[in-house]
Order: sequence, then C-alpha cells, then structure tokens
Amino acid sequence: MYVSNNKIEDAVRIFKEYQGVMRTAEALDAGISPRTLYYMRDEGYLTQLERGVYQLQNKEPLSNPDLVIVARKIPEAVVCLISALDLHDITDEIPHKVHIALPRTSRNPTLDYPPVNVYRFSEKTLSAGVQTKQFDGISLKVFNPAKTIADCFKFRNQIGLDVAIEALKRGISDGKATYKEILKFAEMCRVKNVITPYCTALGNTQTNH
Repeated sequence: MYVSNNKIEDAVRIFKEYQGVMRTAEALDAGISPRTLYYMRDEGYLTQLERGVYQLQNKEPLSNPDLVIVARKIPEAVVCLISALDLHDITDEIPHKVHIALPRTSRNPTLDYPPVNVYRFSEKTLSAGVQTKQFDGISLKVFNPAKTIADCFKFRNQIGLDVAIEALKRGISDGKATYKEILKFAEMCRVKNVITPYCTALGNTQTNH
C-alpha cells in the first residue's frame, strides 16, 4: 500500500491542529482517508494509544495518557471522585482506574485502555462545579474540589468514608475549598446531613488550634 508524501504531510498538519492526538472518527471527518491513517500507523508515523486513538509519533510523550484517552474517547465524561481528588492533590489515594461521571441515560463506554470506573449522575449534578483542565493540549472536564468532596460523601460506600473525610480535611486545610462551597454542593447531592457534623468538628478543631 502506497500513500503519497503530500497526503501524509496534510495528515500530519491536521493531527497537529488536534494537539497530535485524534480519534479515528475525528481523523476521517477532518479529511484523512482510512488508507492514509492506517498506512501512517503501520509505517510508524502514528502510535496507537488505544483502539481508535492515535498520537503523532514525533510529539512529546503524553504526561497523562490515561486522561488524554478518556478525554478523546469519552468527551462527555467528567473526571470525578478519587481521580479528581488526585488531580486536585487532596488525597494520598492512587487511582488505579479513571473515575468518571456520566449521564444516567448514556451507554457504558467501551475502552480497551485505560480501565474506568463509571458513576451515574443526574443532569443537575453532572453539570455543577465542572472545571476544564488542559493535559497535553487536550481539554478535560473535572469537578472542582468542593463538588468532588461532596461527591465523595455521596459515594462513600463505594470509595470509603475515610477517603471522603480525609479529602474534606485536606481540601479545607490546603485552601482548595471552603465550608460554604462544600455545603452548597452537599445539599445538591443530598448529603448535607451526612457531611455537616464533619465540617462542624473540623471547624471546631481548627478554632481550638
């Protein structure tokens, strides 16, 4: 199979417009033919990060390939819970899967890699407290610290109450979130009664010090 240099150069230019990472569907929509795409993969111009996700070979290695793949393959996902705590540096937990929030009505994502834990959110709680972060030039949605802490109490049975309490302590002490912000999202997530005693105890402890 032969592909002209002009087509390869055009494809490289398009990939660069996408920060060097594209899904197959994006590449085809942008005018790269399947023949060119697979030729570039087979000849080493592209690295396959995951099924249907390619990176230009001459780009710098991705700093966080797991999150870039999720952002490209599941653009509606919002990084949540332990993965969000890790991004905000308010936990010592190491996320062995990417924790993502999706609408209750969406299909389960099919990824060969990375492994993901999917949590279902209502439309209201999925759109609240969302930030956009850049990883390797790729936009990724993640809940802000206050919303993440509230979510940790909501999903405490899945991730552990100790993780949620530690996130609350770290979020407050590191200035990543305020009690007012956390309680606002806790009320939205219907865990205000659960989290309030911990906020009160923590506030009293800080006052006594």
